[in-house]
Amino acid sequence: MKKSWLVLFFTSVLGFAQNTNSLGTVNASRFPVFSSCENLENQELQNCFYTEVQDFVFQNFVVPEDLVRNNFKGNVKVLFEVNAEGVFKVIYVNAVDEKLIEETKRVFAKFPKITPATYNGKAEYSKYNITIAIPLKSAATLAEENLVKADILRNTTPQLTELDSMVYHKYNNPELESHLNIPFSHSYYAQFDAAINQVGSNNHTASKPYAYAEVAKYYDFKKVNEQLKKPTTGWWTRKLWNENTVEIKGEDYWFTLNPVLDLQLGRASGNKSVNTFVNTRAINFRGGLGDKLNFSTTIFESQGRFADYYNQYAESIKPSGGNPAVVPGIGIAKEFKTDAYDFPMAEANITFTPNKFMDMQLGYGRNFIGDGYRSLLESDGASPYPYFKLNTKFWKIKYTNTYMWLKDIRPEVTVDKTYATKFMANHYLSWNVSNRLNLGFFESVVWTNGNDRGFDASFVNPIIFYRAVEFGSSSKSGNALLGLTFKYKWSNQLNFYGQFLLDEFSLNDIKEGDNSWKNKYGYQVGAKYYNAFNVPNLLVQLEYNRVRPYVYSHSEPITNYGHNNQSLGHQWGANFGEFIAIARYHQGRWFADLKITTAVRGFDFAASGANSNYGTNIYRDYDEERFANSGVKVGQGNKTKFFMTDIQGGYLINPSTNLKLFASYIYRDFNPKENTATVFKESTNWFSIGLRSDIFNWYFDY
Repeated sequence: MKKSWLVLFFTSVLGFAQNTNSLGTVNASRFPVFSSCENLENQELQNCFYTEVQDFVFQNFVVPEDLVRNNFKGNVKVLFEVNAEGVFKVIYVNAVDEKLIEETKRVFAKFPKITPATYNGKAEYSKYNITIAIPLKSAATLAEENLVKADILRNTTPQLTELDSMVYHKYNNPELESHLNIPFSHSYYAQFDAAINQVGSNNHTASKPYAYAEVAKYYDFKKVNEQLKKPTTGWWTRKLWNENTVEIKGEDYWFTLNPVLDLQLGRASGNKSVNTFVNTRAINFRGGLGDKLNFSTTIFESQGRFADYYNQYAESIKPSGGNPAVVPGIGIAKEFKTDAYDFPMAEANITFTPNKFMDMQLGYGRNFIGDGYRSLLESDGASPYPYFKLNTKFWKIKYTNTYMWLKDIRPEVTVDKTYATKFMANHYLSWNVSNRLNLGFFESVVWTNGNDRGFDASFVNPIIFYRAVEFGSSSKSGNALLGLTFKYKWSNQLNFYGQFLLDEFSLNDIKEGDNSWKNKYGYQVGAKYYNAFNVPNLLVQLEYNRVRPYVYSHSEPITNYGHNNQSLGHQWGANFGEFIAIARYHQGRWFADLKITTAVRGFDFAASGANSNYGTNIYRDYDEERFANSGVKVGQGNKTKFFMTDIQGGYLINPSTNLKLFASYIYRDFNPKENTATVFKESTNWFSIGLRSDIFNWYFDY
């Protein structure tokens, strides 16, 4: 009888929490084992462990003399672990007196080394908590006292112990094999790009961001993180160099909580010299429930000031109302002090994977289609937006359907201080034709809420041709685009890729060869050279993009291919030719990126007037004030030569959060044929240093 009350006492009063399994099966967790408990199992082993800990504390703990003289009564709460080697370590002590904290640490340092806890037969560290009551009492004394309490409780409502009996396991980075999105950063994705582009692999690399589960088949995240781990001893150093700030793993669930930082300081010269900064504080919460449901949410609070050319561009696309700017890729900015911006942002998604063929994602963020640095089809250069995405994968096919809710924030369409809503739906079918060749087929349509059309159910069907549906709805009510992508794996070291975007064309005008304005298309060609020149982890990439005038625009500007005054295709809109050379290198925690861009761009001389629309600004009606019907060429209008060099290097502080210490240098030369109010000659040198969680792409190449 007394033994059963001992069990009740230790499970309810001492408040230990650990991964228990009363069935004692092969897959059960097993408590750490003191030498006196070696022949016990299951509940008896658990009780013995609790008793040994309590008695060791009772025998070794010395209450400070001044507290004894004052007849001190109180509790010391201790969170401790028994690591995989069977060594006791104090994690946290809560006590009213510092001397009690020091004494607790001294006592736990004296615990003998024991057999560690196991899970599935493998040794692992385990966490426990204990309350040390002062005056001290042995386990037997406490159990006797608890008999009295139990007699009183027997006729009252029984105390629940669900929280104390929750199961926790060693955190083993389950997110690295989950269906959680990998935050899309060109620099980070370059580290595993070679692994997922091997000849013969049946994967699909154009639709981004990827899920960890997609990439983990070809790239061992856990092994790489293990190789990057620094040897540490304390909790703070583990969290700084190796781990998530908070990480919990239980039975069929896990979650992490991390602070996110983007702290930058710099100086930019140009027509106007500027001290630049970014001050971003954010929190990221992500997790998984079972193996089918994953979620992530990040809330950003940011202030910043950028190089003058970037500030001027942000202000040139400002929204209706009193806000001064739209920070590209982020969103609408408020004034901060007199010459800086406050630009909050949030991103979130929840992914449900019912089977191996399909996953569904509801999110607020950005998407990308393509294998290049740029995308002409769908880019991540615009502000986040609500979306629903359906991925279906079978045989050699991956089919991605994305439905988006977008905003037009120009004064012309703002009513009662409310921005106009428009919608977009697109399909992207990726087909691995052979071990080396991949082809992709893309179609997209944008429509508005005209005549209370709302989200048109005609486009919900994921296997329908949008152009036919849009024509049936009214040829003027929406804007449809078609696209084609390809990738050819010449070898495991060399890949070629490309895109073709067709916004509109006239066969008769093509036959006439007069460069009609109606021939609205763009294309991309590129190559990636992995482990370039036999240097491990060196990626060299060359890319050329060319987009004719009036691409992405429409006869009804609200149905253009844009969101928040930014293009959803190439960030520059239309009317340009661009060549990019990129080199990315990483070794251990060190990294370096180099990007060189040279381009010819055409701009408008004026925002209005006869023949003033040269086809660059996608928010201008292409039927109004068009420069010409024929003889339309890339670079027409205010022809501008553009050159930029972007160098960045640094050190990866924590691979779990992708926190980097970095320095960057940007040189930009912008040389138009004629200076205007918004387009003017300027050379900029911009140097920055910072500490950044690299979880999305900053694009400064405007």
